[in-house]
Amino acid sequence: MGSRVTRKKTSKRPSAGCRYSHTHRDRLMATALCILLAGIVWIAFGETVHHEFVNYDDGSYVYTNPRIISGLTLDNVRWAFTHFRAGNWQPLTAISHMLDCRLYGLQPWGHHLSNILLHAATVILLLLALWRLTDNLWASAFVAALFAIHPLRVEPVAWVSGRGDVLSGLFFMLTLLAYARYARSDRFFAGRYATVLILFALGLMCKSTLVTVPFVLLLLDYWPLGRVSARPAHRTFGAGEWPVVRVLLLEKIPFFALSVASCVAAILAREVTPREVDHAFAERAGNAALFYVAYLGQIIYPAHLAVLYPYPKGGPNVAVAAIALLLLLIISVVLFRWRRTYPFALTGWLWFLGMLVPMIGPVQIGSIARADRYTYLPGIGLYILGTWGAMELFKSSDYKREILLVVALLITGAFITRSYFQIAYWQDSETLWRHTVDVTHDNFIAQNNLGGTLLEKEDINEAITHYKQALEIQPDAVQVQSNLGNALVRAGEVDEAILHLQKALQIDPAYAETYNFFGNALMKKGQAAEAVRYYQKAVELDTSYADARNNLAVAFLRSGDFKQAIAHYKQAVAINPGSAEMQYNLGNALAREGDWPGAIACYEAALSTERDSVRAAKVRNNLGGALEKIGKSDEAFEQFTKAVQMNGSYPEAHFNLARMLAQQGRRDEAVVHLKEALRLRPGYEQARKQLHELGMTMVE
Repeated sequence: MGSRVTRKKTSKRPSAGCRYSHTHRDRLMATALCILLAGIVWIAFGETVHHEFVNYDDGSYVYTNPRIISGLTLDNVRWAFTHFRAGNWQPLTAISHMLDCRLYGLQPWGHHLSNILLHAATVILLLLALWRLTDNLWASAFVAALFAIHPLRVEPVAWVSGRGDVLSGLFFMLTLLAYARYARSDRFFAGRYATVLILFALGLMCKSTLVTVPFVLLLLDYWPLGRVSARPAHRTFGAGEWPVVRVLLLEKIPFFALSVASCVAAILAREVTPREVDHAFAERAGNAALFYVAYLGQIIYPAHLAVLYPYPKGGPNVAVAAIALLLLLIISVVLFRWRRTYPFALTGWLWFLGMLVPMIGPVQIGSIARADRYTYLPGIGLYILGTWGAMELFKSSDYKREILLVVALLITGAFITRSYFQIAYWQDSETLWRHTVDVTHDNFIAQNNLGGTLLEKEDINEAITHYKQALEIQPDAVQVQSNLGNALVRAGEVDEAILHLQKALQIDPAYAETYNFFGNALMKKGQAAEAVRYYQKAVELDTSYADARNNLAVAFLRSGDFKQAIAHYKQAVAINPGSAEMQYNLGNALAREGDWPGAIACYEAALSTERDSVRAAKVRNNLGGALEKIGKSDEAFEQFTKAVQMNGSYPEAHFNLARMLAQQGRRDEAVVHLKEALRLRPGYEQARKQLHELGMTMVE
């Protein structure tokens, strides 16, 4: 029996200059783990390629944004860097959406696929970065697995507008990987340092929440790099004999400068967006403590997840907030006292606390208290704490590997199952908002958005019910008052609608949508000239308001001013070229003026984005008529045929197809379609006359 060889104990904090040497077997295992991680990401999130866009920012970020829809062009790239979107400066995120539109058009599956691929790449890079930082492949893989399939990942991955999270996450991991390479080198390399800085800058252009990255790099200097407790392997910027911490802080100055610049851009972006309710300092402090504990609880036990969580009605409970703050202080003090024995715990905990600061710290504006996506990167700190903590807990056990493997499989299995089911709530807007209403309390935003979804589906009565429930929660919500007024107009309750629209104007006289809906109410009352005034006010307040431009054109058309109508239709289409309805309306106006080539171009543009078969049938029918006018009978016949195939209950399409069939000498087929047109519309005199000309009557 051979003698047992004992190994010399190594420090838990390897020196900064240490270079880990990974064997060929290590690299093969890492490759296999990367493939496995990509596989579990697909298992958890692959179903999203069958999902739709949702009516929560996806419109403004993608499918109604003309810059995004028109794809990746030099002019659009310039716009991305010089304009704010939805109160954010995220040029690289905007460019990624443009690229998606160039590749996939407005097919939701492609946009969802990009999110999955970006998240999978981020997961793999996290594994590689942690492995390089800690030299512990299996622990790094488990942290990456937790990050990959935790149910809190569902929102940023399943939501097309969550692109900023997954894309900034990708650059964050690249920054960590580059920083590990830089910090572990034996001497200073300007190129490596510049690479870290550039990757960080690119990440900030995806989402400004990465402003805390310099703080994370300092934490990594403490553990696992060990650069705080030992003399750095290289001096930075000629730091001479400065104490180590001062050297490390000096090294981070350019990073902090970029963070400050990003904060300034974020503040400027907020200034050009409508102001929302700000919260007092005491309320913000109480909320922050509650939110930290809430996120901590959701990371440990991810249940009742929703797309957004409202602020506590009446403000935070002082006693509960005090308990939450005390809990956070106790954990922080304990982990600080354990910092020498368990340095990973302090790094992980401060990573979690620090990276959440931009979301719940100094600024709390609006009505959204928390969101699952806010934990995308901060949660990694707790995964590190838990993973390395478990290894410490079982390090003396004879069955350490077996216990850790079983625990890892159980946790991974539970999370991937929970994520798979959570994904289903994101399949469409109605499912998403019904679930949010069910699992949150006093959520007027969810009630309002559910009402909007139902209104789009023409379920007007239920939409009104949800708008009224939203108003019971938040009576002074201008958007809800305005939306309820719009729904009542569509329900024919014009007088009641006007009362709510007047209340909306009292709450906020500069809210453009209210004027647009007021114009709709006046149009219902037959007051087109008065409606024009309200629509003009709406476009004056918001020059990019395509719907108001479209409605203004309709009002001018009703008033007989075709020139003004066409001018405003063209402006509406220029703002939102992806709107099938606006393209169709402009096409109809041009057709009335005899501009058949212009009408044809509009109808074809409408067909490229129209997803509703009934509406698409109308577009094809009108396109067929325009083609017939310029002598393209064969193409016209094809469009009439497709219109009937798409909507067999469309009498005009049957009539037009019958005319073309009769011209081709196909009398019997023409008769069939004429009779069908008359069956669908018994008073259709043109069809009856055509049938008579063919020597037939409905009796036959």
